[in-house]
Amino acid sequence: MANVYDGAPSSSLQSKWIWFVGLGVLLLICGLIAVGNLLLATVVSVYSVGMLMVFGGIVYLIHAFQVRGWEHILFWALSGVLYVLAGIFAFINPILTSAALTLFLAVALLVAGVFRVFIGRRMKPLKGWGWIVVSGVVTALAGFIIALGWPVNSLWVLGLFLAVDLILQGWTMIAFGIGLRSVQ
Repeated sequence: MANVYDGAPSSSLQSKWIWFVGLGVLLLICGLIAVGNLLLATVVSVYSVGMLMVFGGIVYLIHAFQVRGWEHILFWALSGVLYVLAGIFAFINPILTSAALTLFLAVALLVAGVFRVFIGRRMKPLKGWGWIVVSGVVTALAGFIIALGWPVNSLWVLGLFLAVDLILQGWTMIAFGIGLRSVQ
């Protein structure tokens, strides 16, 4: 029987091609809905981050009482409380949270882009180094543009990122499912 890891899909995976296509269509529809209302998509993104932070904070709090030593308990418990409070704040004020997350995104893109340009330039004698530099420039430029429009663009940037991701994942799943179907 063919294995997924040796380049050929297993027959069980191939028989489920329609599920990949269905998931892709669902993701594509969600992405198009998100494009239609970027503010709502931004709020959904913030709520998702908020839920993850609350969950992570609870895990930190549980972990705090599993470690030995007062200084360790205090560190983990304080971290857990801060995560839970930040997650709750995301639910209380999603617009302000979106502004903070958008600023963080801008800074992260700038730093990642500059880092890629630096790495690409260091790889200069190797073939393809220019693509890494171009990728870094585009990433840094995206971060710079987001930072220039901040805080006004924080109402739609996160929603746009979510919408684009959903659309790309949708098309990817559709293409993957159709590809599985056509394999003999």
